[in-house]
Amino acid sequence: MLYVTCYTLQATRLMARHIGPKTRLSRRAGTQLFPKDAKIFTKRNYPPGMHTQIKRRVSGYGARMLEKQKAKWLYGILERQFRRYYEKAAKKPAETGLLILQYLETRLDNVVFRLGFAQTRPQARQLVSHGFFEVNGKKTDIPSYEVRVGDVISVKESKKAGKYIQSQKPLLSKFKPAEWLRLEAEKLFGKVVSLPTPENMESILNTQFIIEHYSR
Repeated sequence: MLYVTCYTLQATRLMARHIGPKTRLSRRAGTQLFPKDAKIFTKRNYPPGMHTQIKRRVSGYGARMLEKQKAKWLYGILERQFRRYYEKAAKKPAETGLLILQYLETRLDNVVFRLGFAQTRPQARQLVSHGFFEVNGKKTDIPSYEVRVGDVISVKESKKAGKYIQSQKPLLSKFKPAEWLRLEAEKLFGKVVSLPTPENMESILNTQFIIEHYSR
């Protein structure tokens, strides 16, 4: 029984990762989702597969479903977790779409990415899982951990001299983080100075479509 439980847990974790070509996801979404997709997406800005260059009418349901999928692909999360973000946001009096984006943006793996410690969100997720970071001085290896205003995200002391962090230091000195974050490149830490707003999130998501998909 223990073996089966461990195997199931491992399989569930693997499902959170897309191990195929990520460019195909960008092409299916109709927009560039990942930094390294720029060149290929420019040449093939149509869905993958045979006969996909033929324009077809997309239903309202299909458009809303695709927007939800875009969000999941972009932030690398599963359906159950994404639905929880929607349900949590829908219960509050604030704007639901804005809250969904804030929940996604304030995930620890995304903040690590936004601070420039990782070049992609999947890489940031891996670094967090491997214990590279602390939040307010405490080791935190949960990628979905929700950071708050005032939280300090720092590289763990034992990781600072490692090959990866040392290779990132020259890049960090030139990196410009999101406006709602502050980066101290030399000291290898960042701070959440405010919650992200629509003006400084640069989101490519239509949250109204996501809300309509779940509230149908």
